[in-house]
Amino acid sequence: MNTIIDLANTIFKPLIDLGAAPLMTIVLTLIALCFKVKPTRALEGGLKLGIALTGISAIIGILTTAFSDAMASFVERTGISLNITDVGWAPLATITWGSPYTLYFLLIMVIVNVIMLILNKTNTLDVDIFDIWHLSIVGLFAIFCGANLIIATILVIFIGVLKIINSDLMKPTFNDLLNAPDTNPMTTTHMNYDEPNHYGF
Repeated sequence: MNTIIDLANTIFKPLIDLGAAPLMTIVLTLIALCFKVKPTRALEGGLKLGIALTGISAIIGILTTAFSDAMASFVERTGISLNITDVGWAPLATITWGSPYTLYFLLIMVIVNVIMLILNKTNTLDVDIFDIWHLSIVGLFAIFCGANLIIATILVIFIGVLKIINSDLMKPTFNDLLNAPDTNPMTTTHMNYDEPNHYGF
């Protein structure tokens, strides 16, 4: 099992170290090229996605900074002790990506997704590598609670398969919300359907 984890680290760590925006730019560009999109258009699409991710991160950072002083003043004036802070998803993602098991879970889910495509069990190719942390944090929490790696892997695969199937089921609704044609490649794998940032083909 350690060999598999080391292999996943070797393959994916250099890519992950680039960060979410450059990584998704490269992934989307390569996938577009595989579908015979012109190189310039493929690169354009990848860059637009990278810019969008960078912009979202920048806005989150600005809002966090802007509200910190206001919250401090609120506590000072009201005397309410706010000893619990909702830090959002970014720190959780950072913590999760700090574990080598995340790369292992990524490798497993890439294999599972490819197998499902080959067996015609899905039409979705999940290319959002960064957001594997959604599944990984479940596996890591299972390990923290005493489960062994095999049980954690089975749990991650189970939830991952549900996410992929969910993206197939949500595709018509997603197209309707975006007023997009059936040829639109975008869908979502989020179970709660709140962030349309996953792509499927």
